[in-house]
Amino acid sequence: MFPIPLPWLIIGAMVALLGTYRGGYHFGWEDRDADMQAEIAKKNEEARELEKNMTIKLADKETALRKAKNEISKKQSAMHELANTGRLRLPTTSCVQTTTGSTPATGDSRADASELERQTIATLIDIVAEGDKAIVKHTACVAAYNEMREMVNNGNK
Repeated sequence: MFPIPLPWLIIGAMVALLGTYRGGYHFGWEDRDADMQAEIAKKNEEARELEKNMTIKLADKETALRKAKNEISKKQSAMHELANTGRLRLPTTSCVQTTTGSTPATGDSRADASELERQTIATLIDIVAEGDKAIVKHTACVAAYNEMREMVNNGNK
């Protein structure tokens, strides 16, 4: 048997140690990558489920908003009908009063005043309806925001 020189033994041991370390390091990173991919897939699935629930909730809120706007439009149409038939009138105290010393206007002033009153009522009805629609839309927007915020905050816990 030939004696193995000491430097070659040390070099062989170092190569064996470095090879073992490198193999462990390499396989460790592969295991970590596989674990991370599984975790990412799990988080993506949770996000998709949350997104699906949020979409359903938003669709429900949009449907409710559409119903509320339709109700306002129906109410607006009913009030326009009342105004057109003369059953909806402005109080007489809100009409402009003429002084006793003024001369009466020529033509059919009563018909002009009636038409002006109907136009005023129609304009007021439209303004109120637009305001109601804006309030309903704002309220629905705030409610949807709060619900989505709650879902996201509870989903992260």
